[in-house]
Amino acid sequence: MSFMNSMQEKMEATLVPLAAKINGQRHVAAVRDAFTLAFPMTLAGSIIVLINYAILSPDGFIAKLLHLGAIFPHLADYQALLSPVLNGTANIMSILIVFLTAYKLAETNQGDKVLAAVTSVGVFFIIYPPYVATKDGAQALSTGFLGAQGLFVALIIGLLVGEFLPRLQKNDKLRIKMPDAVPPAVSQSFTLLIPIIIVLVAASVLNFAFNMIADGGLQYMIYNAIQAPFSKLGGNIVTILLFTIVQQFLWVLGIHGPNTMTALRTVMFAEAGVKNLAYYGTHGTTIGTPFPVTWSGINDAFGNTGGSGATLGLIIAIFLVARKDKQQMEIAKLGAVPGLFNINEPLIFGLPIVMNPIYLIPFIVAPVACNIFGWLCVAAFKIIPPVAVDVGWTTPGFLIPFLGSGGTNYLSLLIGILCVALSTIIYLPFVKAAAIANMKGQK
Repeated sequence: MSFMNSMQEKMEATLVPLAAKINGQRHVAAVRDAFTLAFPMTLAGSIIVLINYAILSPDGFIAKLLHLGAIFPHLADYQALLSPVLNGTANIMSILIVFLTAYKLAETNQGDKVLAAVTSVGVFFIIYPPYVATKDGAQALSTGFLGAQGLFVALIIGLLVGEFLPRLQKNDKLRIKMPDAVPPAVSQSFTLLIPIIIVLVAASVLNFAFNMIADGGLQYMIYNAIQAPFSKLGGNIVTILLFTIVQQFLWVLGIHGPNTMTALRTVMFAEAGVKNLAYYGTHGTTIGTPFPVTWSGINDAFGNTGGSGATLGLIIAIFLVARKDKQQMEIAKLGAVPGLFNINEPLIFGLPIVMNPIYLIPFIVAPVACNIFGWLCVAAFKIIPPVAVDVGWTTPGFLIPFLGSGGTNYLSLLIGILCVALSTIIYLPFVKAAAIANMKGQK
């Protein structure tokens, strides 16, 4: 035990400050906050698309349950009402991210966050692949890079504009001073006029150079060289397991693992999630999605029931074998309802799991085992459809495989329940050990 305590002290002394430094780094924080702010839009799009196919499709599970197809013979025709929602959510993800990234970074740099965000959108379209001629001679802009494909460039532009525009803004030589009678909003716009011109001209020069180097310019270069390989790396069970282990390990040290890893993880898996949602919106099924293995489709669906560490199984294990341990029972009772909706801070800090050598192993092993089990079912043996629709992280975990795959495959519901059973079995011996240790301590 002394060795374990010594090792924990060393890890706490080295890793905690490092993680805190990473979390506080302004560029990482801007990316993390941008995706966090954009999440309600993507989640809303996911839920509306799910409703579209669950209710307005005759094959949807709610439509079947209520026999809506028989009541409304032309039910499928009404899907056109909600289909355009994707165009305003997932299909413009890059515009949302470039705006929000620049906004948050400019805010940190004490610059004009709104004008920085607006300028970043302008730069994004300056760098965008050029217009192409249609058959009738009109000029058309490809929409391909407005969504997931343009995310890397959106992040780069948002970070650059959010970093340099505030710096230019603070240069007195670049300010156009207006009379006091001019309204503040107009005066502020003129104050930033020269910095904005400098940024836009620089973007245009860079765009010209990139178009000389490669057809389609920077977007195609970045996508082919970085984003496509990065996304493929993300669609790998090994990558998901590595993220899971690191995330859980950080939690044990008292560091919010998901928040620490979210910037890197979101960039890696964002394109896959958006493309899967678009596929479901077009085809009405998750079977055949381009990215069957994603973070949300594996970890959130199978390894996160009850919250990080698959701790719904821990609560059940406590109820089963630790009834005489008043400390654990009280915490389990308090954490049961939040745990059902994947909120497990009462357990993490109440039992506690943080800095607890007994729960270190199951807290890491349980989500890893559930992720492997889910991956086997989805990708290896393909006995259930991929989980491609984000139904919200507070959805009871065992329902996510069912609802996230369209709500039509009841075997997915069974797999979700089996994941809870698997995590419970993994936690059982450690709960017994913790109960024995607690009761000895009380004596």
